[in-house]
Amino acid sequence: MKILKTIAEMNEYVRKNKKRGHSLGFVPTMGCLHDGHLSLVNAAKEECAKVVVSIFVNPIQFGANEDFDKYPRVYKKDIRQLKGTKKVDCLFMPEKEELLPEGFAAAVTVDNELQSVLCGQSRPGHFKGVTTIVAKLLNIVRPEKLFLGQKDFQQTVILKKMIKDLDFDTQVKVCATVREKDGLAMSSRNIYLSPEERETAAVMYKALQMAESMIELGEHEVEKVVNEIKRKLKEANVKIDYIDILRAENLAEVSRITDEVVIAAAIIVGKTRLIDNVVVPVK
Repeated sequence: MKILKTIAEMNEYVRKNKKRGHSLGFVPTMGCLHDGHLSLVNAAKEECAKVVVSIFVNPIQFGANEDFDKYPRVYKKDIRQLKGTKKVDCLFMPEKEELLPEGFAAAVTVDNELQSVLCGQSRPGHFKGVTTIVAKLLNIVRPEKLFLGQKDFQQTVILKKMIKDLDFDTQVKVCATVREKDGLAMSSRNIYLSPEERETAAVMYKALQMAESMIELGEHEVEKVVNEIKRKLKEANVKIDYIDILRAENLAEVSRITDEVVIAAAIIVGKTRLIDNVVVPVK
């Protein structure tokens, strides 16, 4: 596994592999890797000749009062994990100054309703930071396929829109959320949770499963389903950031469920904000 730290090195690596006809699968991460990230690596290796992973804790996607400074940075462990898969061909680990040099002033944004719902309401500017850095990484790596996790569902929709609108020659592959045995979605932020908080956090997925069952059994009124989710979460004494049911294709608001929807939730357990979702097709 090559470990590269500069854009110039990555450009050369990409040129050589493109010349040899190798397809590139790309998995962008902020490190603190878990089995969810490794599942993306596995998917990339199944579909592409070469797998490139990036680790970059992106400062411009964090708000003023968010956890950038304490975000877990365990690079040695991350490198061991990636080497252990024997499926990663190149790890790109740029320093902040490499991607965001002094005087950097450009931005890439999907400036529509996709950013005004769900996490966009409680984290203003977050997705502008995500799209700016992912756009830079796509220009550097030039992958045939980009592998993302469903846990960050809104992010996947926004990045698909950016890639389509800006004509990136990259196909987006969204892979299923990987979960702990009790259903909690794997997340780098789970390490912040105390044992008691960890147990409490599992209620979010149980609430989403309950909502999914309600829809599958014929309940199509959004308000009724959302109220049931709120009731279950409040019983567990967790703070609710948002709960919403939106059209999965474009995150449009719906009052009655007639098309495929995403049931999305964000909660705060202790001091840790967690997100999760389930996608429900309507038969």
